[in-house]
Amino acid sequence: MNRISRFLTRPVAFSLLSLGVLLGASSCASTSRVGVTADFDHSVNFRTYKTWAWYPTQPVDTEGGPAKGYESFLDKRIRTAVEQQLAQKGLTYSEKNPDVYVAYSARVEDKQRATGSPYGPFGYPYGYSYGWYNRGFNQGVVDYKAGTVILDFVDVKRKELAWRGQGQAQVDQQTISEAEVQRIVTSILGNYPPGAEQAQR
Repeated sequence: MNRISRFLTRPVAFSLLSLGVLLGASSCASTSRVGVTADFDHSVNFRTYKTWAWYPTQPVDTEGGPAKGYESFLDKRIRTAVEQQLAQKGLTYSEKNPDVYVAYSARVEDKQRATGSPYGPFGYPYGYSYGWYNRGFNQGVVDYKAGTVILDFVDVKRKELAWRGQGQAQVDQQTISEAEVQRIVTSILGNYPPGAEQAQR
């Protein structure tokens, strides 16, 4: 009976394992990667920054401007995400005596991405062999929307840019959703302060 029971349970276990792999693959495909870049003033000691505030002349409309006197949904999402992440990093919000000002900008752009392969179905590069027949096969262009968020840290005393982080990811609509903002902002501030990952080693 033990051999029979083991034999019968194998297909079930294999099916469950296959389903888990497929679900994992589909969830990864549905979450686009965030491309992040950062640059900073190497003369700044970022450990001295303990307090922060929003840049005084920060416009309150990231969705086309000019500022309309009220915050758009995207503004609220960015501000909430930044406030949460900076609090986790130990920075205290202080309008009266900030060490650093934080400014942001965001946009959604229509972009295109090439798809397919330069090789034909039989492994020949196009234009090399049978190119007159296969030219353009298995190639195309996909339209998509890219959401970009830029965060600037400005030294209050020096009135100079100290750190800039930028994140970009594929988005579903003409605006950046709450979940997408959280993901992009978290990825950007994962690089702040500079050298934090080396310091933890």
